[in-house]
Amino acid sequence: MGKNGKNGKRKSLPRRIFRAVGIVVLVVVVAFGGLIGFLSATEYKPKERTEIEVSGTASETLSVGDSVTVLTWNVGYGALGDNADFFMDGGTSVKTADEARVRSNMDGMIEKMRALSPQILLCQETDRSSSRSEKIDETALFSEAFPQYEAAFANNFKVAFLPYPVPPIGKVDSGLLTLSAYHVDGAERIQLPIPFSWPVRMANLKRCLLVERIPLAGSDKQLVIVNLHLEAYDDGEGKIAQTKKLREILDQEAQNGNYVIAGGDFNQIFSSADVAAWPVREGMWQAGEIPAEDFADGGWQMLMDGRVPTCRSLDQPYAGADHENFQYYLIDGFIVSRNIRVDLLETQDFGFVCTDHNPVLLKATLA
Repeated sequence: MGKNGKNGKRKSLPRRIFRAVGIVVLVVVVAFGGLIGFLSATEYKPKERTEIEVSGTASETLSVGDSVTVLTWNVGYGALGDNADFFMDGGTSVKTADEARVRSNMDGMIEKMRALSPQILLCQETDRSSSRSEKIDETALFSEAFPQYEAAFANNFKVAFLPYPVPPIGKVDSGLLTLSAYHVDGAERIQLPIPFSWPVRMANLKRCLLVERIPLAGSDKQLVIVNLHLEAYDDGEGKIAQTKKLREILDQEAQNGNYVIAGGDFNQIFSSADVAAWPVREGMWQAGEIPAEDFADGGWQMLMDGRVPTCRSLDQPYAGADHENFQYYLIDGFIVSRNIRVDLLETQDFGFVCTDHNPVLLKATLA
């Protein structure tokens, strides 16, 4: 009896271990299934084209022959200042700023924007209620800072809970914000091709174009403003497809005789741009390239200022780093129709204090 009892205990121990492992596996499977179900139920599924509400009241008018100043700036959701690195760029951080730092970054960018006084402001990575930016409504901060401008916002990243990585990013509500000192006739969100398939697609960006139409006094033509932020982390096919869609939209507007300015973060280099001063080091993220000849037949002007980098890598914090040997990029700029005369193109060197991008200023005349 004693031997049989001992043998029974020896046999029951593996069973208990197996049972415990089985319970853990079951819990993981159920939790994963619940997460997939939650993401599926809450997935942001924008239409191909969506009319966007324009808020505020602008009093300035624009005519053919007038000059206009446009500023594009990726604001890094207020959390990618010079203290930040980010895991997607080879860094280690997920959360990169507390509330005080987000507000400090936002205040710094608003101060610079006011000093430059653009009549049209194109912002990318603008958060409204995101965990990564302490749920601060950055669109409201910009609108309050420019009370005489009209504002339009289009989501390109909206996820109820992003479970990746550990700790998770959490809720993201972000997108493109355009501010205009001119009255806007209408704004539209145009969906771009999505390079990711299910299930990655559910918790990823749904990139788009934010298109605004500004009437021209005494003319039946319009100034069409396109705010954009193209794909960054795909295998390259997404960038190509999104650029092709952008070209189609631009060509349609030009064929209608409109004046067109498209600006933003292309996450690509124009082949016509001078990037000799900003080589990509081995192992670092590589931007795609947009062949300038693909736009040449439409007379499009491809504008990037190679004298100053528009973006810095987030593989390490910028503060305290060796700035001479840092990884820089030239990925922000403008595409402008042939009926617009470019008077000035200048990247503003603000030292990446408040965000990982420098803004690009365009002054142009509607010829």
